[in-house]
Amino acid sequence: MSNTSSGRPVLYCLHYLGGSAATFDAVAEHLAGAVDCVALDLPGFGADGSGPGRDVGAMADGVAARIQADAPARWLLAGNSMGAKVALAVARHAEDGAPGLEGLGGLVLMAGSPPSPEPMSEDKRAAMIAWIDADSATRAREADAFVAQNVGAPLDQALMDRTVADVLRASPEAWKAWLAHGSREDWCARIGILRSPAVILAGSEDADLGATAQAALTAPHLAQARLVTLEGAGHLIPLERPQAVALAVGTLLVESAWQEAPAPAPTLPQAYADLIRSERVNGRLREALLARAEPDDPAYQPRALDPVGLSILRAACDRVLPQDGPARIDLAARIDARLASGAGDGWRFAKLPPDAEAYSLALRTLDAAARAAHAKPFVVLDANEQDALLESLETGTVSGDLDAEQMGFWFEDLRADVARTYLAHPLALARMDFSGIGAGGDTDPLPGFRDIGIGQREAWEPCTLPETTR
Repeated sequence: MSNTSSGRPVLYCLHYLGGSAATFDAVAEHLAGAVDCVALDLPGFGADGSGPGRDVGAMADGVAARIQADAPARWLLAGNSMGAKVALAVARHAEDGAPGLEGLGGLVLMAGSPPSPEPMSEDKRAAMIAWIDADSATRAREADAFVAQNVGAPLDQALMDRTVADVLRASPEAWKAWLAHGSREDWCARIGILRSPAVILAGSEDADLGATAQAALTAPHLAQARLVTLEGAGHLIPLERPQAVALAVGTLLVESAWQEAPAPAPTLPQAYADLIRSERVNGRLREALLARAEPDDPAYQPRALDPVGLSILRAACDRVLPQDGPARIDLAARIDARLASGAGDGWRFAKLPPDAEAYSLALRTLDAAARAAHAKPFVVLDANEQDALLESLETGTVSGDLDAEQMGFWFEDLRADVARTYLAHPLALARMDFSGIGAGGDTDPLPGFRDIGIGQREAWEPCTLPETTR
């Protein structure tokens, strides 16, 4: 399955808990002649089943070392479940400029274990840990059940037998290490937000790591991601839908398919941009307005919140102040930057902790309330559900890491921060046809306004509103 000297792109494939390099045999067949597949046995699995297993960082280091040794000109990562978390860590190394990891072309993440601790009930975790050390008959029965429970439809018998055999040859130590420790590792801050394009594949029949979990926990870490739900599929996507995996890889290799991915930045009307640069505007104000008009970074790395918190904040900001069209001001990123800087208006509610902490706790409380009310995270609720939940903050019905009174105070702060951040942007001033910035300058006498009658406009004032709104 490996020939990294062919000059073709190389796909490094990382399997799920209990899988092996053979998990990707069918994917490699679909990509034959176009992409070289290098499927790896992670420590303690497959041919390395005698090993004790490793934590996420050590597994990522091993994968990175293999890529560095192969030195492919262009390469991609495919990770299923456990392998997806490792793939994200490898991608972080690559984007941070680790030598020998240049040329990353994208990621295919299948039912991925997210950077945050994996959502799994403690009962399920304990049961999976318990049977791996049981007698051979129990292990065989449980391994068969494990595979059956993780696919949307039965595998053909030969594939089922091979898949169960993979589970049985896994090192019990590696199995337990992942469940007890690796799946619980929190890589949110270290992964941050990746710029590499990614396709996220989720099975409609995957209870724990399906589309909802991927949208809430994995997608926030990817600046360019497409989430695809595979109807009828479960958790073991490379076995169930190898053609869909190959299609996702092909999509990543066609650069033109991603040209439209970044949202366009809002642009100022030319007349207003000219006013800002004119001598009628004070130099310090001009500098501030031009800085605020700079496009937002689509891969903005949050500094006060983590990527999941930033994703929830973006969803909340969209409901507090909906913005029409694809060109939008990233209000949440700007609020996060303000929180990280410690700047503010000089006061806060006495019953709230400092702003950055209050935001973090409030967003976590809001998300927990969404899950309690709808069994879904806040970011995947529809607009009406999000509005109703936000409105309930005023009535004191939502509490958690912050109590109900604190959530009401925070929601007041959020609305003020959203309004203040929006109105500080020169695009908002242009949309309101506000000319007051042109009454200053840097020399005396200040130009000011001379024609101040009702309905009067001076010749220098830009008119950015359509005729029907004036």
